[in-house]
Parts: sequence; structure tokens; C-alpha cells
Amino acid sequence: MVTDKLPKAVIYKNGILSFLDQRQLPLKVVYEEQKTAEQIYDSIKQLKVRGAPAIGIAGAYGLVVAVKKYINEPIDKFIVELKNVGDYLVSSRPTAVNLSWAVNRIIEIFKNIGRYGAELIENGSGILTHCNAGALAVSELGTALAPIYTALDMGKTFKVYADETRPLLQGARLTSYELQASGADVTLICDNMAAYAMSRGLINMVIVGCDRVAANGDTANKIGTMNVAILANYFKIPFYVACPSSTFDNMTLTGSDIVIEQRNPEEVTHLAGVQTAPDNVKVLNPAFDVTPNEMITGFITEYGIIKPPYIINLENQLHRGRKNHV
Repeated sequence: MVTDKLPKAVIYKNGILSFLDQRQLPLKVVYEEQKTAEQIYDSIKQLKVRGAPAIGIAGAYGLVVAVKKYINEPIDKFIVELKNVGDYLVSSRPTAVNLSWAVNRIIEIFKNIGRYGAELIENGSGILTHCNAGALAVSELGTALAPIYTALDMGKTFKVYADETRPLLQGARLTSYELQASGADVTLICDNMAAYAMSRGLINMVIVGCDRVAANGDTANKIGTMNVAILANYFKIPFYVACPSSTFDNMTLTGSDIVIEQRNPEEVTHLAGVQTAPDNVKVLNPAFDVTPNEMITGFITEYGIIKPPYIINLENQLHRGRKNHV
């Protein structure tokens, strides 16, 4: 099975929580034990563990680890501390709604995303993905890469093109790393090569993950995703978003209501510790952009594939799915 070959982003065993430090991939594979709320916060903030669902898993397990020291306190104080630690961990990455979501049913969810998404993949096709939404960002199969891994297990043959994903190169460092480990036929491209690849007929579909979906279907994902969606729309290539139902936020009406995290300017001015820009240059470094709903062909979820109109179908299909899975 492909899953046997994939790295684990988060490991919780015998009461010990460890994160794979993804900043050091692919040159080093380093697992770091997490002992305190502050350490877990820093690990999430510094992108040692990243990807919305994996952040959710890390946060949930991190909550267990962080509140151990309060276990013998009176119940009222324990509840207060539990909430305080939870709020503290959630604040480490405000855009990713999954951080506040529990981890029950996580394996079933990603297997179902893989199963539904694999039905869309045809032999001989080319698939473009952006950022990292596989085993390293989630657990098991991942989200955007779950259909790819499932299709591989089904014996389908196809090519995957991975955007490098500036400025932190999650596509180059992480996606190409785990796809190569899985045995997939993967080709790494720079972000600005996507249009070239599409114009040459190399790309037949796009599958990306996401960090939050508004009630109208507007979708926040790693910066550069909207670029890909615009290109796919121009070349009439299907653009799919793969995500668990926990990523849909019906309290956020549109993409303009999503808080976009602004990150350290040095992520743009430096590459692998080497300065690549002038001293004191102004930097705009949003971690995410929002893809308008009209550019999205469909959402691949654990309940099936959801098509437009999203303002109606998202609520209806997710409600039915949750009701059937109670």
C-alpha cells in the first residue's frame, strides 16, 4: 500500500507527541518531541508542522499534552486552563479553521476523499497540485494527494506536476518528496511554469487542498492557488479542491471575511538563509489567497463531490452527509 511508504507529520504514541520538522525536509528527517504548550505553539507557528488538517491533529494532540499538568486541579480550574491552552494553540495559525477541530474519524475521512477523487483521475492524465496537502500536511493519505495515492493503489497510470510553491517551497521540499516516496510519476515545476505546462496540454486537471471554505464556496489556500485557478479557468481545465467537511465554515459568508495571515518578510527576502533581496526593501507576504467560488469545478469531500451552486449545495450535501454519519 502507498500509505506504508509515506512519512508521518504527527506521531502520538505511549503519551509522547512528536512532530516531523518539515522545515528540514527533504535533506533531513527529524522528529521532535513536544512537551509544552509553548513548544507546540512555536512548532505550528514556525511551520515545523503545517497544512490545515495536520495543524488540527497537532493542536488536538497538543492540547492533550499541554493540559497534563492540570490533571489534578479542581474540575472548574481544569476547564478554564483547558480553554486557555486551546485558545492559545488556535492563535498560532488563525486562517486554518481545522486547528479547532477534533481528530475523530480522520482516517475514514481521508480514505473517502481519496476514493471519490480517484474516480476523476483517468489513465494517461496530467495532474497539477500546489503547496503540500498530502501525508505531511494531514495524516495517512492527505487531502489533495489522497485521490492520487488511491488512484496509484488502483493501478492507474498518470503524471503529477508539483508547483514549487514560493516563498517556502512546500511543493519542492515536501510534495515532490512524498510523491517520489510513494512511487508516483512526479515532475517539479516553478510556480511560473504552470501556464506553460497547461498551454502544452500537460495538465488535464488541478487538485489542491485548502485551509478554509466560506459559505459561498470562496476558498482560502496557500498563496499562489488563485493564480493556478485563473490559469485553469482560462485553459478550461477542471479545478478541484479536496478537503474534509471540517474546513467548511458557514459562519464566514464570503472569502473577503477570511483573515489572511501575514508572515515574516524574511521568508521572501531570504532563501535557505541566503539574502536574495536588497536591505530594507518593503515586503508583502500573505500566507494565503482566496480563490473565488466561480473558478472551482467542485469540492472533493468525505461525503462526495460537491458541485455549484455552492451557496445551496455546500450546506445541503454537508448537512446530509453529517446526518448520515452520526
